[in-house]
Amino acid sequence: MPSDLPSTPSTASPIGKDLPYLEVGTPAYRRMTAILFVAGFSTFATLYCVQPLLPDFVRAYGISPPGASLSLSVTTAALAVALLVAGAISDRSGRKGIMVASLALSGGLGLASALAPSWPLFLMLRALAGLALGGLPAVAMAYVAEEVNPKSAGLTMGLYIGGTAMGGMAGRILTVLITDISNWRVAVGLVGAVGILAALTVAMALPPSRHFRQREGDLWSGLAAAWRLHLSDSGLVALFATGFLAMGAFVTVFNYVGFRLQAPPLSAPPATVAVLFLVYVFGIISSPLFGGLSSRFGPGRVLVASAVLMLAGLGIMDIARLDTLALGLGLFTFAFFGVHSVASGWIGLRARQYRGQASALYLFAYYMGSTLAGTGGGFFWHGWEWIGITLFVGGLLGLLILNALGLATRRIQ
Repeated sequence: MPSDLPSTPSTASPIGKDLPYLEVGTPAYRRMTAILFVAGFSTFATLYCVQPLLPDFVRAYGISPPGASLSLSVTTAALAVALLVAGAISDRSGRKGIMVASLALSGGLGLASALAPSWPLFLMLRALAGLALGGLPAVAMAYVAEEVNPKSAGLTMGLYIGGTAMGGMAGRILTVLITDISNWRVAVGLVGAVGILAALTVAMALPPSRHFRQREGDLWSGLAAAWRLHLSDSGLVALFATGFLAMGAFVTVFNYVGFRLQAPPLSAPPATVAVLFLVYVFGIISSPLFGGLSSRFGPGRVLVASAVLMLAGLGIMDIARLDTLALGLGLFTFAFFGVHSVASGWIGLRARQYRGQASALYLFAYYMGSTLAGTGGGFFWHGWEWIGITLFVGGLLGLLILNALGLATRRIQ
């Protein structure tokens, strides 16, 4: 990347200058990855706990599937916007405090949304939770980039994303099962309580930053400088596009697969829908696996391979049988977390300055893909059901593969 672009002056703690990075296998590294796993788990449980409830919202409130999808889309849209500012704030105030506040606020808003008496109020609380959640993902990525030996960045990011995969799976499964035996309000409230417990865990146990470099100066001028720097790097822009396309495809499939499962000819009961979300286990496995492979073979090659596997999984899902749908969804999930793990790790390697903002821009694109494609896919479902979803998602994945091929020809840094 160019080194002659203007940057905001920064200062570093003298203590942190000569301290070593966290190394794989050390007790401090294991504690850090465990705590970030917990943080990622809580964040994504909060974010996605409503996704399997979309058919329940349609029945309870008499709204359309695209309307029900707003319970997720308003959260991801607010999260995407918050990420742009959260990264800049953390560049000035530090990483750990922002992560703790994010988890605590989102957990409290989750508890409040469980008590919301109306659909509009529920959506407003979900949007506020998205704003609160913005303080964790980009900041966690920047924390990893600063504190871990760069040679292990891909593996570490994969472990963190494994926590997000576990949280996404648990949030979906628990809400279905608890709703089946009680109601959705109890399920959403329990997920909020988990967020508050995660905040306490991070506050007490996450190792403090040792290599954080505090940025000074005006917040908005610093944001503008960071955005100019990162958006002028075509490699970073291509990585941002990777997040948009991959997440758009992923959320669209998971938003509407529940409708397909509960409709003829499958007509699956809610418990079966919950069990199918166990395919997230493949994401927990693939995140560190693909992260390690990217360190060994280069991120470009691994990114192309994982994008192609996503398309293969989508094709298998077209067969209207429960076993083949589960197989295709498992492969699709396995490959998606590979894409996300590789791209996330690559961001930290390529961005030499304003790493918090580089991570924030990537995640902004990532969650805008979720927001726009997740709701837009509903119109394809409404018009053509699963065939429409396949065509829509297939188009996104075709663009993803072309983008990955372009990235494979670039230098890592």
